[in-house]
Amino acid sequence: MFLGGFDIVVIAIVVLVILVLFAGIKTVPQGTRYTVERFGRYTRTLDPGLNLITPFIERIGARMNVMEQVLDIPTQEVITKDNASVSADAVAFYQILNPAQAAYQISNLENAIQNLTMTNIRSVMGSMDLDELLSNREVINERLLRVVDEAVGPWGIKVTRVEIKDIQPPRDLVESMGRQMKAEREKRAQVLEAEGSRNAQILRAEGAKQAAVLQAEGEREAAFREAEARERLAEAEAKATMVVSQAIASGDVQAINYFVAQRYTEALAEIGKAPNSKIVLMPMEASSLIGSLAGIGAIAKEVFGDGDGPTRSRPTVPPQPPAPATPPRTTPPAPASPARPINPFAPRNET
Repeated sequence: MFLGGFDIVVIAIVVLVILVLFAGIKTVPQGTRYTVERFGRYTRTLDPGLNLITPFIERIGARMNVMEQVLDIPTQEVITKDNASVSADAVAFYQILNPAQAAYQISNLENAIQNLTMTNIRSVMGSMDLDELLSNREVINERLLRVVDEAVGPWGIKVTRVEIKDIQPPRDLVESMGRQMKAEREKRAQVLEAEGSRNAQILRAEGAKQAAVLQAEGEREAAFREAEARERLAEAEAKATMVVSQAIASGDVQAINYFVAQRYTEALAEIGKAPNSKIVLMPMEASSLIGSLAGIGAIAKEVFGDGDGPTRSRPTVPPQPPAPATPPRTTPPAPASPARPINPFAPRNET
């Protein structure tokens, strides 16, 4: 079967239409933007998805990646403010916000950002001392981010972060810094040790002072209580003596006997408690002690009664000694002496 001229023309038109459709349909992947140029001039930007352009009139200009990207900054030598040479490298993160500006405002975008970051690292780190440089990386990162972001703003670029990765001083400088740090730490340790010793001495002195004060207060309180006890004992002794004196004044001889017997018994108890004596020599007769006990019993019976009835206070009449027989004599007799109370503790002669 042979095709005629009309059939060939139709087939050619169909093929041409298919080619035109394929040339006008563009698929843009996610995270990417395409610029469209019409006769070499930028007209619009294609978003992700299916897009149509005019074939043979418009074409795709630049394919821009709008995702955040990482750019390594190579190591470079930096002279600090105090003339110390250090090596520093960094990393920068940037993102394209305006694909048209990034495509048509700057050529070789990554190289431009890299060189701009390196120059600003030299300027920022060169204005700082070495100690400040090593201890204030956050300040350096913040200043670099602000400066670089302002510089790339007209290119439609947003620098999101600039981080200093490493700062390496010379080896001899590192050794000197190590010795300096060691000396400072030893100095600090000695200062802390001296302060601790001083505080310990102060605390010990304060403790000794408080102990002395408390001891003095305790001794004063003990002396006060001892004096008070002696005063009360003296008052009791005075009261007892006054009661005995009143009893003697009223003619109660048994009170004298009771007072003497009590002292006598206490003296015997003290003699018996002596630790350096095994044998106690009694310089009195046994009958005297028996008489003393009998006298004490008599006094108790007089005071507390004989147990048959309630206690009654009876007047005590001191016994009168028998009048001695006097031989007849021509001289008048001497006046009789006043009656004296019989001491029950005096030794008696038994016939």
